[in-house]
Amino acid sequence: MNKRLLWILACSGLFTFCKPQDTVQVDASGEKPAEAAAHLISVSSLEETRDFYSWKNDRIPLVSAHRGGPYPGFPENAIETFANVIKHTPTIIELDVAMTKDSVLVLMHDDDLDRTTNGTGKVEEVTYDYIQGLLLEDNDGKLTDFKVPTLKEALLWSKGKVLLTVDIKRSVPFEKVVEEVHETQSEAHAALITYSFAAAKKLHSLAPELMLSITIRNEEEIQRMEETGIPWDRAIAFTGLAERSPEFNKALHDRGVFTILGVLGNLDKSAEARGDELYATFVQNGADILATDRPIEAAAAIQTLAPKTSSKSKYFNHAD
Repeated sequence: MNKRLLWILACSGLFTFCKPQDTVQVDASGEKPAEAAAHLISVSSLEETRDFYSWKNDRIPLVSAHRGGPYPGFPENAIETFANVIKHTPTIIELDVAMTKDSVLVLMHDDDLDRTTNGTGKVEEVTYDYIQGLLLEDNDGKLTDFKVPTLKEALLWSKGKVLLTVDIKRSVPFEKVVEEVHETQSEAHAALITYSFAAAKKLHSLAPELMLSITIRNEEEIQRMEETGIPWDRAIAFTGLAERSPEFNKALHDRGVFTILGVLGNLDKSAEARGDELYATFVQNGADILATDRPIEAAAAIQTLAPKTSSKSKYFNHAD
């Protein structure tokens, strides 16, 4: 077992000698320590996950860290980046999955390696051995010490810490992702992102127990969702990149569904220019999860909107 996977397993809590909040000592190999303190979301079963995503009046609004929440020094789709965000706020982590030439699932948004690593070439045309030798660059192009994680490593790390939404790139067979989720027993921790009702139906047929993020932006798409036969308690509604009306959000809430508003892009820029209190307005109008490139700032702006008592508070913990 390689040292990186050993670290992931240890800090996922799967090995009894390392609790999630423990610090793993490093040696000359350059292994990174686990986070010393974190805001955690912990579920232990699919039933708890469904309850977590079941809309109630006392729901706790959340952020979803787009591509893991990159900041200077922390590149997108890196486990170290995920750990940095949860030092500040409980979060859902959105990550991207691509597949190498030799069918290893890795975290990568782009088809090629040039923008986010010190390598070159298309992910699907290189081997995992090649990718293992690369380092990630942050969004400013600064080289870091962090390596490209596998989906398996991310799934193992997430347990007891975050919930994931998994964006599956076009070249990746759905079956491979579902297989990895099952093999790591991560069903309670990973919701799969879909961009069409056909994709949602296929994923539901492959793994009817899993949560799906499904794009639902208008009344017509609510009707089309109902025609799929997918139970509403398997769905999280991504309502697009433009704010929806309170009435539309209520229609989804009446079905027990959480809404994810994509504020990444123009809405994030508006909040940065006009003031982060804009994020609170989105939540007050019915957005439950804000998918954002500014998760730390957005979370700070909405934290006061959570009820003092909540049925979901049992899933939130803080590790010192």
